[in-house]
Amino acid sequence: MAHNNKTWYEKAVFYHMYPLGMTGAPKQNIETEAESRFGELNLWIPHVKSLNCSAVYIGPLFESSTHGYDTRDYKLVDRRLGTNDDFRTFVRLCHEQEIRVVVDGVFNHTGRDFFAFRDICENRESSPYRNWYRGVDFGRNSPMGDPFGYESWHGIWELPCLNLYNQEVKNYLLDTVRFWVREFDIDGIRLDCANVLDFQFMKELRRLIDTVKPAFWLMGEVIHGEYSRWVNDEMLHSVTNYEMHKSIYSAHNDHNYFELAHNVRRLEAVGKKLYTFADNHDEDRIASKLLNKSHLKPLYALLFSLPGIPSLYYGGEWGLEGRRTPHSDDELRPAIDIASAGSRFCGLTEFISRLGRIHLEEPALHGGEYKELLLTNRQYAFARLSGAGDIITAANNDDNPAVISVPFNTCMNECTDLLSGRTFKVCDGRVQIELEGNDAVILRITEG
Repeated sequence: MAHNNKTWYEKAVFYHMYPLGMTGAPKQNIETEAESRFGELNLWIPHVKSLNCSAVYIGPLFESSTHGYDTRDYKLVDRRLGTNDDFRTFVRLCHEQEIRVVVDGVFNHTGRDFFAFRDICENRESSPYRNWYRGVDFGRNSPMGDPFGYESWHGIWELPCLNLYNQEVKNYLLDTVRFWVREFDIDGIRLDCANVLDFQFMKELRRLIDTVKPAFWLMGEVIHGEYSRWVNDEMLHSVTNYEMHKSIYSAHNDHNYFELAHNVRRLEAVGKKLYTFADNHDEDRIASKLLNKSHLKPLYALLFSLPGIPSLYYGGEWGLEGRRTPHSDDELRPAIDIASAGSRFCGLTEFISRLGRIHLEEPALHGGEYKELLLTNRQYAFARLSGAGDIITAANNDDNPAVISVPFNTCMNECTDLLSGRTFKVCDGRVQIELEGNDAVILRITEG
């Protein structure tokens, strides 16, 4: 494997796991004892490795009442998944395969069963936790019948918002992070709802993790806004690149690579650090969003070679479909028996595995400079430049083959596609590339 001095996360390919869904755990947490489903989750680790993913983002994991984001206990693994020891084993097994582990940190809100919320319900004004939530008002009742009002996340009363201006609350959450690093040796946290978290809290969190564990990764869920407000030396290492998520599928649906290329140029200052994805546990499956499923190949080739830290959502490697409904996200988060992985294997699976290997092995894809080379509605070519060999990616979203002539100065006479092994001629400072319909190539260019 090619080595460079980038951090593990700058070189990573992520596999995103939603454990409550993938194991078919009960929707309501009414169990008194833990029921381990980690035996099943552990079986996914060799599969993740076979796709050449080097990190998993798994969550939510905190003990919760329903979907995982209504936390009951920050220091307990959800009993529908198993015990703390079970998760400790999962992390160890991942680390043995050189796979890093990042978990969900749900710090904007809790569930109503969290101890501080229950205490306010019982003790009202005399509760020592009365300032732990935002907008607590004993002059009114909540719509849920609580003897006080409070702020909730997006008007969902099951999710009361924590008061992150209260240092006691911040200290509790920072201690939670210390606990997860100490007890489980996790490698990073994805901050749920980072776009509405207090900036001062995130700065304190960054200072903490810089001392607790070197090379710990802080990534935030940010849907709208200027990403550089969050991604900087004081706060987060990365945020979710929802802008690319939107442009990468509509660029194919609308046969408009200009939209995607514009997005990449716009995010040039922070783009290499951003967490990129085709779909996730909140978005319709990419195979359902695309009007033409043949576009999956060029789309994933672009995802894995454009600036950013690429992520694959479980099932994406099989072209799984699924849409959210007004009342349910279940189709996005299906139970899958990993023992059936072999029967689901398809050309897309093999293609994504190759992309994973290329991303891990090519230093130019770990933060190499981006340079646009050719752009039309239906064809797009760009380079990723590094001192250890350059990469050219060319993609075609048309059903018909295309021949493009891409300007690139090299003394080579030909170059080879890392995906297919095909070679292409280089003449007079231009690479002559024949693209199949709905396909892509990734070429390594080395001097001499």
